[in-house]
Amino acid sequence: MKIILFFITLSFFSFHSKAQSESEISYEVRKEITEKLHEVHIKDQENRLKINDVAAKYGWDSKEMKDFWEEISQQDEKNFIIVKEILDKYGWVGSNKIGSEANTTLFLVIQHANLEKQVKYLPMLREATKNGNADLQSLALLEDRVLLASGKKQLYGTQIGRDPKTNTYFVQPLEDPDNVDKRRVEMKMEPIASYVKTWHIAWDVEEYKKDLKLKEKN
Repeated sequence: MKIILFFITLSFFSFHSKAQSESEISYEVRKEITEKLHEVHIKDQENRLKINDVAAKYGWDSKEMKDFWEEISQQDEKNFIIVKEILDKYGWVGSNKIGSEANTTLFLVIQHANLEKQVKYLPMLREATKNGNADLQSLALLEDRVLLASGKKQLYGTQIGRDPKTNTYFVQPLEDPDNVDKRRVEMKMEPIASYVKTWHIAWDVEEYKKDLKLKEKN
């Protein structure tokens, strides 16, 4: 079954040795980073906000939709080049230095990069959350995406799939569903039942476990 995923490892120390500490970043440089990331944020989001409209007009499996995804992918590559330069030189700069939008944009671009790039920068994001320079929810999203792309089950239930045959959404394979909300609390996230309502999913853990077993058999 074809599944469409929705958004809705180098050692950290190799990055840290190259990156300047935040205290060394001048006001001028922080302003420049903020302005660059504002432009990146716009480019990251503008086509993604049109996805449902394009799919409704042409269909999820249409040539037009595939071309549109390719356009998004090409822009993601351009955005990554800019974000890579910032991360490698300055590290994961916190909201207190560049504002919440710019800080979130660092995550968005890595989240929308390919698996190799996600794995490379995941340790830096982990360290950034420890230092208060990144959001725990962002870390949960990236951890889940990397796990699924690596053939494993996600931990926090952040990744939602779509069944093109029924046009319904579902929570991608999840490790230990009974305790997912305990893990989500640790990441300062709302209960999974509330989270999945966005996709009109009614969360029932017992039904989910039954469905998961069926999917694993198939």
